[in-house]
Amino acid sequence: MRLFPPVVFGLSGLALAMAVPTGAAVAANGTFSWLGPHSQAHFLQNPPDNKGYDMGQEARGARNGLRQPLVTYPRKRCKGTPTHLRPGQSSPSGAHFSSVIFNPR
Repeated sequence: MRLFPPVVFGLSGLALAMAVPTGAAVAANGTFSWLGPHSQAHFLQNPPDNKGYDMGQEARGARNGLRQPLVTYPRKRCKGTPTHLRPGQSSPSGAHFSSVIFNPR
């Protein structure tokens, strides 16, 4: 005995998915993006403030889609001449970086 046809479950799942907001819709900080090897796009959503990250592979073309500033560095451990990016600002696509800190204090 079947109570609900499979179509009902599919449609109810779709309705539930549309009713629940996605993480991107309620993101407080935004998204940091950059290009990695072979020009593959990478994204980091809502990174913690004032925390430095070393990039594990080639990284270039940083784009600050956050609501806070960020700083990229040419060397690991946030060393070298910093490049400051305001919210909405991007570095040139060929500008390489090895570390980044979000909303530095």
